[in-house]
Amino acid sequence: MEWSACLDEYEKLVIRMTTPRVVIDNAVCPTATVVKVDSARKHGILLEAVQVLTDLNLSIKKAYISSDGKWFMDVFHVTDLNGNKLTDESVINYIEQSLGAIHYNTTSSCVTGLTALELTGTDRVGLLSEVFAVLADLQCSVVDAKVWTHNGRIASLIYVKDCNSGSSIEDSQKIDRIEARLRNVLKGDNDIRSAKTSVSMAVTHTERRLHQMMFADRDYERKPVFRLGSGAPAVTVQNWAERGYSVVNVQCKDRTKLLFDVVCTLTDMEYIVFHATIKTTGEKAYLEFYIRHTDGTPISSEAERQRVIQCLQASVERRASEGVRLELCATDRQGLLADVTRTFRENGLNVTRAEISTTREDTAVNVFYVTDALGDPADPKLIESVRQKIGLGNLKVKELPPLIYHQESQGEDQTVGVAGTVLLSLGSIVRRNLYNLGLIRSYS
Repeated sequence: MEWSACLDEYEKLVIRMTTPRVVIDNAVCPTATVVKVDSARKHGILLEAVQVLTDLNLSIKKAYISSDGKWFMDVFHVTDLNGNKLTDESVINYIEQSLGAIHYNTTSSCVTGLTALELTGTDRVGLLSEVFAVLADLQCSVVDAKVWTHNGRIASLIYVKDCNSGSSIEDSQKIDRIEARLRNVLKGDNDIRSAKTSVSMAVTHTERRLHQMMFADRDYERKPVFRLGSGAPAVTVQNWAERGYSVVNVQCKDRTKLLFDVVCTLTDMEYIVFHATIKTTGEKAYLEFYIRHTDGTPISSEAERQRVIQCLQASVERRASEGVRLELCATDRQGLLADVTRTFRENGLNVTRAEISTTREDTAVNVFYVTDALGDPADPKLIESVRQKIGLGNLKVKELPPLIYHQESQGEDQTVGVAGTVLLSLGSIVRRNLYNLGLIRSYS
């Protein structure tokens, strides 16, 4: 009995040591809620923590990540989308419970009980309209979907159910028909080799999967087809030979889920973030990461360095779509998406990004970002004409949040070089943390 009791106490100790400790503090910072997570280090755990916060649409204003041996300490300064501290106890409790469970991989946010369609191919005006028309014809009801476009490529993860049974599609013959029809649509006249479709019952985090799909499609190597309204994010990579780290700096416009997108890409490229500092100032975001490969080595070649730069630029750009934000709220029905996107196509509007969802009350709540056929801002008169055809009460024009859609600010002259001031200022913070941990002799 004594030996059994000792084992029980040992198991409790192991659980306490491996379970992340979460502290949420509203008093220490006057402008944000501070979320602290102490956890055992493992590959991907930082991404899981960031994923919990961004799935709640929280804005991460500052963050400090530091590793001491096999232990991580993450500190996030977060607000809601209105810039306010978190006061809802149910939200705070959810964050505590979810972050406390990240060591056990139980925080994945995804859509279950449906059939997932994964599509990649060459983007073109009206492509989404053709995809939704095929699904409507095949009696597939779209419950949830996200569509990203970047550098002339499109990636989409669409969750559907059978219109008749209301459940996931398991008939192998119907699955084959869906794949074949959608592949023909994606191929068009000039994408015979790179168009891909797949049907899956797998459980996955939708936005991380979209990053993986576009990364596998090598969108980062391609040239933009449509005009971009702003320059590419400034990304620099250099090695800190003394400590065996590669130092990555990213400067770009701030927006929601920015940290998730960057950390997601680093994680899927098999890099571990050992230390990081994230800072936002006005509309600008400055991110600095000290990384190594999962085997403990820094970036080892110029080709690899350039690939990291390209991939991180792509990770930022994929979600920062240009265009007017249109919100559709209407009673869901079979063929609704096909009809709406066909109207876009017939009026020369190109969908650059889309988020589609259906509530339990069968209400379609959809967001579309649209430009003209060349990627330029759409004519307001044309937008108004489209609204009249779809229904003024159903389709509304929403101004994009200032963090996403704003003209170049006066801070554009702060672009960072390899040895720029941002690297020095943020680097000093990280080096101070390393010094406090006893990992370096001086941070001066």
